[in-house]
Order: sequence, then C-alpha cells, then structure tokens
Amino acid sequence: MVPNTRILELGSFSDEQYGTLVALEATKEIPFEVRRAYYIYGVPENETRGHHSHNKLEQVLICVSGSVTIALSMPGENEEEVLLDSPTKGLYIGPMVWRVMKGFSEGAVLLVFASEYFDESDYIRDKDMYFIKAKEYFQK
Repeated sequence: MVPNTRILELGSFSDEQYGTLVALEATKEIPFEVRRAYYIYGVPENETRGHHSHNKLEQVLICVSGSVTIALSMPGENEEEVLLDSPTKGLYIGPMVWRVMKGFSEGAVLLVFASEYFDESDYIRDKDMYFIKAKEYFQK
C-alpha cells in the first residue's frame, strides 16, 4: 500500500431475516474523531473526481453501494489503485496522499468520513505543488 494509507476491514452483523448492519464508531473503526461526513453519487460514466491532497485532513472512504477505484500516489512511490466494492471495506487516507476517484459503477455511492471541517486552505489542488510539499512533509 502507498504509505499513509491502509484498508480497513469493517465488521458486519448479518441475519437472514433482517439483512446486514455495519456499525462505525469514531476512534474505533474510524481511526479519528469525525468532524464531517459526506457522500458522492450520480457520477457520470468515465468522470473522475478528487485530483487533490490534503495538508492535515484524514479520511475514510467506503463505497456503500456499487464500486469505485481510488488511485493513490505520492513522491517516490508507484501509483496504486484500490477497488472499493464492498460496504465492509474502508480505505484510510492520511495527510499528503494524492487521490483520484474513478471508475464509478452505475449507482455507486461513496461515503467519506473526514477528521476536520471543510477548509479550502487544507486542499492542495496543483499536483506540482503537491509533490514539493509532500517531499518536505515526509522528510520530517
């Protein structure tokens, strides 16, 4: 895996009569206090999203319906693609990891938990600037 990322296997409780439940609690399954949650859906075929990194923000991404591919990259590492195709699999992304969300299946819903409230100044949207900042960040 790309450094500062990991797959989270989320526990579920299944019952033939009632279906399946996945419970998520901050600082347990989600490795930080959740300040914001949002979801992305209705992404047209062949459209991509993301194309950014964060200075401080941590996130957990869960595709609760359908599937989506997350391309992760950082300086000195090969780009890696992670397929999120199960509501019991989460992807933790720490600070300073470039991400692109692509390959949304029809009906895909991507749920995101974030460690901070929205702050535009935390985003790095220019990939060249990202590589400069990331090299500094990981040399600390």
